[in-house]
Amino acid sequence: MELSPAQCRAARALLDWSQAQLSAASKVATKTLADFERGNRTPYDRTLADIRVALEAAGVIFVDENGEGPGVRLRKESK
Repeated sequence: MELSPAQCRAARALLDWSQAQLSAASKVATKTLADFERGNRTPYDRTLADIRVALEAAGVIFVDENGEGPGVRLRKESK
């Protein structure tokens, strides 16, 4: 599944993360994230994978296209 700029912004919002926090977690430059989220640049596949892995490790689940469009949500906390 491809990561869209909107999903990236939404995932950060769910986590209450800044671009700098995602940059640190993913080891992707803040400028690259900002350009991607604005739709000004499409990073390399490996860079997108690094972003996605960091967000998933923090509890984000990416929802595939299901007729309503792709999305994001947070994983349920274990009790």
